[in-house]
Amino acid sequence: MSLTFYYSPMSTATITQLVLEELGVPHEKVKLDLKKGETRRPDFLRLNPNGKVPLVVHDGTPIWESAAITMYLGEAFGVAKGLYPASGPKRGEAMKWIIWTNVTLGDSVSRWQRNTSNWTPSEQHNAKAAEAAQADVHHCLGILNEALEGKQFLTGGYTVVDTHVNSFIDWLRFMKVDFSAYPNLNAWSQRCTARPVYARVMTGG
Repeated sequence: MSLTFYYSPMSTATITQLVLEELGVPHEKVKLDLKKGETRRPDFLRLNPNGKVPLVVHDGTPIWESAAITMYLGEAFGVAKGLYPASGPKRGEAMKWIIWTNVTLGDSVSRWQRNTSNWTPSEQHNAKAAEAAQADVHHCLGILNEALEGKQFLTGGYTVVDTHVNSFIDWLRFMKVDFSAYPNLNAWSQRCTARPVYARVMTGG
């Protein structure tokens, strides 16, 4: 079995790195410099024509998009370890949260960033669009907070679903989103970040 993980620090590839480490999957790491355009090199584009990380290549098959990677790795390596649900309704619940994070919450965050951050020229910012997007972000956080009422983790015991979703939530904390209204979410995040793997990855270990 060969698995190669292409990543860049401070990107959504951190989600995949945490998942790989939680699952204990042996892999080769290839670090790419986004500022130097290394994801635009022809050899990389042959593997991922989107020119983005994360990317894993498992036994010669490229798999991109962090949500797809988490679900694939969970199914392939996590079921026997209790870190991903077996096929059935719990698997559907796991997939629901992973996709929701990247699509529904991710869309709100992208719209908010596009209209507020210095990643886009200020003349392209739209204050009303930013306000609406920020409201959508908090609506999503409210959904997650409510779902965690009375729960330790999203689908029962800790799984890579929690790894995936919490890593995305980490990004929002980095962006200084106010989480004071979400006590269930905050308590869950503390449980997620208490994992030994989390500390090791986030400190560069």
